[in-house]
Amino acid sequence: MRIGVNVPNFGPGANPDNLARWAKTSEGLGFDLLMLSDHVAITSDVARQYPAPFYEPFTTLSWLAGITTRIELGTTVLIAPYWPPLLVARMAANLQQLSGGRLILGVGVGWAREEFEALGVPFERRGALTDEHLRTIRAAWENDDDYRCGQIPIWVGGNSDAAIRRAVRLGSPWHPLRFTMPWFRDALDRLKDISAELDQQVPELAPRIYLRLTEKPIADPDRRAGEGTLEQILEDIEELRLAGAETVLLDPYHGDPNETLRPEAAWQALATVAAHRP
Repeated sequence: MRIGVNVPNFGPGANPDNLARWAKTSEGLGFDLLMLSDHVAITSDVARQYPAPFYEPFTTLSWLAGITTRIELGTTVLIAPYWPPLLVARMAANLQQLSGGRLILGVGVGWAREEFEALGVPFERRGALTDEHLRTIRAAWENDDDYRCGQIPIWVGGNSDAAIRRAVRLGSPWHPLRFTMPWFRDALDRLKDISAELDQQVPELAPRIYLRLTEKPIADPDRRAGEGTLEQILEDIEELRLAGAETVLLDPYHGDPNETLRPEAAWQALATVAAHRP
């Protein structure tokens, strides 16, 4: 199983030095993947959770590709409706070439209404736009010599049934985000049912879970996957592996932007998991 790290590319602690330290720490600890999130216009609804400065993922990943050698790089998730699809196809192809084939393109439909309005993108059409853009991106990669770049994996992010259907239709790994294990077990049943309904194979799983270590076990039934003692976290990862997850992404950001000023606590949690990873 591959294990990756979701790196916070936003907040008061986001700067070139810290981003470089995140990348070198993640690679040095032996993690397999480093991913960044995406927002374009930091409107008030975005800023409440992910305040500026917000480092744009393609530019930042290209820079991090130059200061790492092995770790894979990706987006969790690129908000597909915000971006012209041929521009995404071009930037992804270039990054794939420049990084030596290390890119994973995670995509989602987005959620921030104010950001959609600021960008002039209709919020109500975000799902349809995502589908249209993905078709265009794939067609460019497959049919246009200017965009050829080898095989770039696409992960379909999102927890809704619409996201599950999109992953099944595309034959792409499904990338659910921040959930409880009871929710995941129910969602896995829906994934299998939707795959059967569409007469498609069940796609691979590439979930993103929290990483929050505690000294005492968390007994709350609403405990999110990746929260609790080391034993609880390793049990969550093992259950995800047995369910078919070939990659699990750990998200050590707990919601307070000031955490980005003190990344050492997150790095210590990552080191603990790395020392005991399956």
